[in-house]
Amino acid sequence: MTEVLRAESLNKFFYGPSDFHVLKDISFSVFKGEFVTIVGKSGSGKSTLLYLLATLDTDYTGEITIYNKNVTGLKQNELAKFRNAHLGFIFQSHYLLPEFTVLQNVMIPALKLKMKSKKTIEKEAWDILKQMEMESFVDHLATSLSGGQQQRVAIARALINNPDIIMADEPTGNLDSVNSSIILNIFKDLSKKGITIIAITHDEDFAAKSNRQLLMIDGSLKQTSIS
Repeated sequence: MTEVLRAESLNKFFYGPSDFHVLKDISFSVFKGEFVTIVGKSGSGKSTLLYLLATLDTDYTGEITIYNKNVTGLKQNELAKFRNAHLGFIFQSHYLLPEFTVLQNVMIPALKLKMKSKKTIEKEAWDILKQMEMESFVDHLATSLSGGQQQRVAIARALINNPDIIMADEPTGNLDSVNSSIILNIFKDLSKKGITIIAITHDEDFAAKSNRQLLMIDGSLKQTSIS
């Protein structure tokens, strides 16, 4: 198996009226095509860990290696370039731009990367939306969609730059069971195609159907469970 992400001795502190050790010596690896879920109670450190792995929070000790590149200590412009090229992000709140159409929302990350022509990006965005069964909504404004449809568009947007890894923070948190099942199946299909998924979730059924569960308790990684 090809290792795509490695975390070594990650520690994270919050400083304020009273200091808090939020992540405690976290070490683990994730492999190509794995669908990994990170589970645990609220306040256990799950989302904090994900933001470190996603290079969105750089205030920590330890090291994070992604595709054999040590990303710890890189400058913000280097991290932004690396994220655009290798990582896709999906959040509980989809953050679609309400004044843009579905197609335009999906195209945005690729337009920012400036690696392909607008015509090529438009075609690729259309193709991805077709995979999400959202091609009939390409000209609709994001605000006209249901929550499940909006999340599928958010997934399409995360895929537009052909990421190696998708990071997802509670991707089904606002969805009913039917739409949660749709998102789960999309993730499973993506992992079969070699895309690595790392997702934070409170949804026990969702986590149980991933390849591996990482359990967070009070800032520590206690165990892993293989499904």
